[in-house]
Order: sequence, then C-alpha cells, then structure tokens
Amino acid sequence: MSQGYRAVGWNPQKKTYDRVLGLGLLLYLGLFVGVGFALHPTATAETLLLRGLGTSAFLLLHGILCIGPLARLDRRFLPLLYNRRHLGVSMFLLALVHSVFALIQFHALGDQNPLVSLFVGNTRFDSLAHFPFQPLGAAALAILFLMAATSHDFWLANLSAPVWKALHMLVYLAYALLVMHVGLGILQAETSPLWAGLVLAGLALVLGLHLVAGWRERGLDRELAPGDAGLVDVCAIDEIPEGRARVATISGERVAVFREGLTVTAVSSLCQHQNGPLGEGRILDGLITCPWHGYQYDPCSGRSPAPFTERVPTFRVVLRSGRVLVDPTPSPAGTEQVPACAEQPQ
Repeated sequence: MSQGYRAVGWNPQKKTYDRVLGLGLLLYLGLFVGVGFALHPTATAETLLLRGLGTSAFLLLHGILCIGPLARLDRRFLPLLYNRRHLGVSMFLLALVHSVFALIQFHALGDQNPLVSLFVGNTRFDSLAHFPFQPLGAAALAILFLMAATSHDFWLANLSAPVWKALHMLVYLAYALLVMHVGLGILQAETSPLWAGLVLAGLALVLGLHLVAGWRERGLDRELAPGDAGLVDVCAIDEIPEGRARVATISGERVAVFREGLTVTAVSSLCQHQNGPLGEGRILDGLITCPWHGYQYDPCSGRSPAPFTERVPTFRVVLRSGRVLVDPTPSPAGTEQVPACAEQPQ
C-alpha cells in the first residue's frame, strides 16, 4: 500500500456492508412487528414498532461491545471491527427514532412540554416497581449522540487520539444505563421472566467476553525489566513470526517488535488513528499495517507514508546471540532507527 496508501474511506466493501446491515434491520423490524401482531392481535402498530426499534438498537449495542474482545480472541472477526463505526451510527439512529416514538406516545398528549414530562412525570425513585426508567434511556441517548457525532476521523484528528478514545469509552456507561432502562421497563411491563433472563444473558455475554480477552492478554502487561547495559531482553529472534511482531510491555507501554527477514525493528504498539494494536498487525509492502483500519507506518522511522503525517515512537534494537534486546527509552515519534540485522546463516 506504500505510495498508493489511502485512509479508510467509503469503499465498495463498506457500501456492501451497509446494504446488508440495512436489509437485516428492515427484516428484523418487519419480523418483530409481524410476530407481535400474531401473538398480540390487540397491540397497536406504534407500540410494536416502538419496541422493535428499541430491541434492535439494544441488540446492536451488544454486538458492538462484543466485536472488540472477539477480534482479540480470533482475527477472523477483524472485518467487523473495521466497520464497527457503521454499526454504532446505525444503533444510535434506531435508538433516536425509538426515543422520539416514546416521547410522542407517552408524553406529547399532556399539558407539559414532552421533555419536561419525561423527567418530572414520574418521581417514584423509592419504588423499584415504579422507578422512572425513561430518563435513564434519555441519558444513554445523550452519550450515544456524542459518540455518533464524533465518529468521523475529523474529530479524531482534532480532539487527539487519547481524548477521542476517552470520549468513546463512555459507551460502557451508556450500556449500563440502558441495561437498567430495559431491565426496569421489563420489570414494570412484563410478567414473564424470559425477557429479564435475556437481558441478563446479554450482560453476561458482554462481561464474559471482555474478561476472557483480558485474561488472554494479561501477560502482555507484565513489564520487562532492563538487564545488562540497560537493555530489555524481549525474546529470541526465532520467536517472532515472519512479518509480524512480538509485543512486550517496556517502560509502561506496549512495544511491538517486528521481524522482516533478518532485520528487527521496534515501535510503540499504539496506532495514532484509534489507538489500535499495531503489534497485532503485520508488515505489508514494507510497512507496518494496523489490523483495525489499515493505517501504515515505516518500521524504521514510525512515520506514515506521504502525504499522511501520523507518527509513532520508535525504539533502538540490538541483537546478541540470537536474542532481541530493546532500549527501554523511546525515541521521539518519527525518529529513524537503524534496524538490527541478524547474521546470514551459513
């Protein structure tokens, strides 16, 4: 991808992905309303559509939260990660329409302003069976709006990757609010324990996948201490797969040590696009390629190919007796390093 490198854009693959997503959502809503009428002939179309929009958004949110740990556990899920933004924006739009329908159906026919009625219409905070669950959903929607509005790379560039990442970590707060919103709504509207069980199963799935992925990666965060001459012994050169990296925590950050043929280089494992894991990527056409969205960096300098300006810190590497030693002091982002080179076997 070197000189032909392009930032991720609206390519044919993404358009196909969006068409499939849109068709799937339409089929789900149609099936939900159809089955709803079959089971509850007296239900109104507005009520069924309201619930269909809410459940589809809630299910999409579960999928979004599961993609990250699934991609870390199995690389075959990376294409979903590549398109996760589209899922997020679609989920927000579904939640927004659901909220508008709810506001009209439950708060637009009184004397109060519907938004005022939403927050003061029910103040039974002392009763679990009557707890005002709708404001919880409104608070979650506000968070989802901030995330959807800043999902474009324009905001990532202007807010900086750490700030953008911190903002989008609020999705977990939104998820907690929505679990309470849906759980309390079910408690007050349904008598069957099935629906509450499904909410708990979804919560268990999300938490379980994150815990398993965290457990699998626990060794990566075990910091390696410097040895002789102040260098960190990372591994044997043969332990690094060709064109890929060995990740180690050095000086408080994850460092990706790449091998290409007989040469070894080291860069920060944090992609400047969305803090993606460069160490889980590989070298394509001589460039380190992030597995999340395809951003690329020169393995010696940590610089993205022109005209792009992203840079990551680099580390000096030394090879001794087949061992890969890394200087724990990072060089400034974009600093050229001489790659360590192993001797050609005779």
